Amino acid sequence: MSIRRLPEHLVNRIAAGEVVERPASALKELVENAIDAGATRIAVKLSGGGTDLIEVTDDGCGMSPAEMALALERHATSKLPDDEIDQVTTLGFRGEALPSIASVARMTLESRVRGAEGWHRIVDNGAVVSEGPAPLPPGTRVRVEELFARVPARRKFLRSPRAEYAASLDVMKRLAMARPDIAFSVEHDGRKAFHVQGNETGPERVAGLTDRALAENSVAIDFEREGLTLGGVAGLPTFNRGVADHQYLFVNGRPVKDRLLIGALRGAYAEMLARDRHPVVALFLDVPPDQVDVNVHPAKTEVRFRDPALVRGMIVSGLRRALDEAGHRSVQRPSEAALGMWTSETSAPPAPAPQLWDAEPAHAPAPQYNPAPSYNYTSVQDRRPSFSTPPPLARAEPAVQPVPQSVQHPLGVARGQVAKTYIVAEAEDGLVLVDQHAAHERLVLERMRKAMAEGGVASQGLLVPEVVELDEPACDRLEARIAELSEFGLDLERFGPHAMLVRAVPADLGKGDVHALVTDLADELASFDEALSLKEKLDHVAATMACHGSVRAGRVLSVAEMNALLREMEVTPHSGQCNHGRPTWVKLAHGDIEKLFGRK
Repeated sequence: MSIRRLPEHLVNRIAAGEVVERPASALKELVENAIDAGATRIAVKLSGGGTDLIEVTDDGCGMSPAEMALALERHATSKLPDDEIDQVTTLGFRGEALPSIASVARMTLESRVRGAEGWHRIVDNGAVVSEGPAPLPPGTRVRVEELFARVPARRKFLRSPRAEYAASLDVMKRLAMARPDIAFSVEHDGRKAFHVQGNETGPERVAGLTDRALAENSVAIDFEREGLTLGGVAGLPTFNRGVADHQYLFVNGRPVKDRLLIGALRGAYAEMLARDRHPVVALFLDVPPDQVDVNVHPAKTEVRFRDPALVRGMIVSGLRRALDEAGHRSVQRPSEAALGMWTSETSAPPAPAPQLWDAEPAHAPAPQYNPAPSYNYTSVQDRRPSFSTPPPLARAEPAVQPVPQSVQHPLGVARGQVAKTYIVAEAEDGLVLVDQHAAHERLVLERMRKAMAEGGVASQGLLVPEVVELDEPACDRLEARIAELSEFGLDLERFGPHAMLVRAVPADLGKGDVHALVTDLADELASFDEALSLKEKLDHVAATMACHGSVRAGRVLSVAEMNALLREMEVTPHSGQCNHGRPTWVKLAHGDIEKLFGRK
């Protein structure tokens, strides 16, 4: 078979296959062009999810008729002033977007340079069909109609209009977050999807495009290392989602979906979230142009860093430092749905068999809650007919020491315990409810992490070494890390091809399940790549073990124990959420309580 040169229209369609995968990718290219043109306002109109119509209007610098003709040729661009492709500072630079889109759709390109007349050029699937003067304000307007209409093999692989619209909207949100100084509006089938003003701050823009509650449930990121800067907002671990669609990553203002960055993000939240939950974050990483290659993929959604370990470590350190500074913060206010579950007593329901409760005298042993069917409740019913139900199962205990002032403590002072699970505390600005098991679980983990960081992890030798049977690859992974594991207090030996011998375990784990510890550790070593540090791999195992060594729900605590738990929470990092990402405490502000009683 002889070699031949492909015709121009076929070359354009092949290029379109690389650049224009779906309406969202065409929209991305057009909006990036508008941003690079210096626009301060960008308006987008879509129809049929972008398959029927994509229109992008901007107030940028515009193009002359000659520049418009050149822009529709392949590999023509104004975004590389010289041949230094490794010094790219614009979003687009390949010079393939416009001719590629025009080869698989009907494109109307209109533009006007300030101080000159407007001009239009219409290209129908690669063929120029019309051009001439056009009335429009300074800037550029691009209309793309009937995308892939003459390429049925490509069109049939598009998803439903609703799915294509969702993808286009996600693209627009990411671009709008990248440039909070630009005003964006998006309209779909005549209905406005979103509109944001220019000159916003980054956190304002991110919260406006994701969830307004993010502003109250996030921390700001501001970190710098070796010429790299990291900014943005990171949601508290308790403010999470079931999917990873709310993670927005930017490199030098370019929206990316990079596996290195996603892995770093996962590592930063590793011991604070359950595996099926995902944080809400928007991270902006600025890197010197010569330290990153943006020319990896035609769609420019992937990048390659010269020093990936530095980037990954910076993201993990920056996020953890910001979350550490958040201290005991959590999602402090219960949701409206949770508040709606509170009900008022409006009638006297039938009284079931009552249970006795009373105040416990100081220094008394913990009370036992037993049914008291012989208790005569008639006199109480006579005096208070509207409260004929028995009192709730709870306990109040006078404090042995003088009660501290709540104004001195963010989480207040303990007033009692409900259902042997929840601590009720009074704070200066409201009522605090604490899940005692979830809170203590976090405290135990943070103690263990602190000991690891200070190099003081003590070992506890086993009276009788335990044999843990595993498959051979798992044993190989553990054997390769024996020296490092020993520094963390875990003393292992290879015991044949399919088993490990455990001689000592970290003392902080107490009477943990040794088999589960070693098995989980082997799984963790297999789950993550070598870029993840051993400490980060051990964090998850430590979190699991901390759960089993914590105060359980159902245990009666004294007032002193409750207050000690609250005070330690106030000075412990990440104490606002347990090791699985659930909140450890919520606060009913005075205003919320007043609403419940109709006072507000």
